[in-house]
Amino acid sequence: MVQIKKVESKKDLNAFIGFPYKLYADEALYVPDLRIVQKETLDKKKNPFFNHADAEYFIALNEHGEVVGRIGAITNENYVNHWHENYGFFGFFDSVNDKAVSGALFDAAKSWLKEKGVDGIYGPMNPSTNDTCGTLVNGFDTPPYVMMVHNKPYYDELIKAAGFGKKMDLFSYRFLVSDFPHRYLQLADNIEKRLKADGIIIRKVNFKKIKEEAPKLQSVYNKAWEKNWGFIPMDDEEFKALATELKMVTSSDFVYIAEDKGKPVAFIAILPDINEITKTIRNGRLFPFNFLKLINFKKKVTRGRVLTLGLIDGYRLKGIDTVMYARCFQAAKKWGYKEAEASWILENNTMMNRILKNINADPYKTYRIYSYNFENHG
Repeated sequence: MVQIKKVESKKDLNAFIGFPYKLYADEALYVPDLRIVQKETLDKKKNPFFNHADAEYFIALNEHGEVVGRIGAITNENYVNHWHENYGFFGFFDSVNDKAVSGALFDAAKSWLKEKGVDGIYGPMNPSTNDTCGTLVNGFDTPPYVMMVHNKPYYDELIKAAGFGKKMDLFSYRFLVSDFPHRYLQLADNIEKRLKADGIIIRKVNFKKIKEEAPKLQSVYNKAWEKNWGFIPMDDEEFKALATELKMVTSSDFVYIAEDKGKPVAFIAILPDINEITKTIRNGRLFPFNFLKLINFKKKVTRGRVLTLGLIDGYRLKGIDTVMYARCFQAAKKWGYKEAEASWILENNTMMNRILKNINADPYKTYRIYSYNFENHG
């Protein structure tokens, strides 16, 4: 027998956050989230996402009162306003391999969202496409990069059994730094000279002036992906938080902006793969001693993830992306990186998929976003 309980107390929240550590205790490739990060993400008072969103969290208990699953149901006004599509979301889904458990969790999420008046559901979003999202369906033999998920192989079946179908696949590309085509470096130099002659400058973001730089990055971010499926624009508070995090976790060697006579038109950001460190923090707790592992972590990692590369309309065929990739490749060699990942890329993003294959990148992981329409299910 499965009991679904709404998260209403601090004890419930701790059970919600704690369940994955138990579920994946013996999964060597799983990289636990830090509990402090999970708490901040889920906290409606601290996470600026909830300035325009709402959520309800549920846990599933077995007959012994043990947690055997969890799920979040989410509404997002920014998504509805941007796409004029009245959809909600599910996220933070984890479950034992039991369709009675997962089915009950999805029923709870559907019920809450239906009461909110949405027409359908997309997911998983944790809590949006600006965070971790998708369910891994291919590429279970390697550990995830920072801010990418790793889940049980049976999740796909559990989600489909709840009436969800595929909406969109997302690809992750992996490439060895040593495999980067050297012809691209000369090509990038030539392109950059031409761009400069046209008034387009590509430079490092100045982390010492991040307050002044953040609005420029936000402008590109919200324009570059506005037509990409699932995109949700970030408001000022959300992007301010993102920019602050970038300054904390990466180096200016890995964050570039392109400006056309002062107008921001593109930017790229690469994150050091902190998962190389946090994979050893199996309980997700930083204290009393695990925080020591994160000291100088930027110098300890050997790989990085291309978090974002965006160009606004009118600047996508000028070679700006080639220059940015080349500069980040040079930084990766400087920092001693062996490997990198570009993720995630929509399956229908023809240009980016082509560019990545051209630099010898391997599409080695696939993540899936699912959809559910209330009208189609009565």
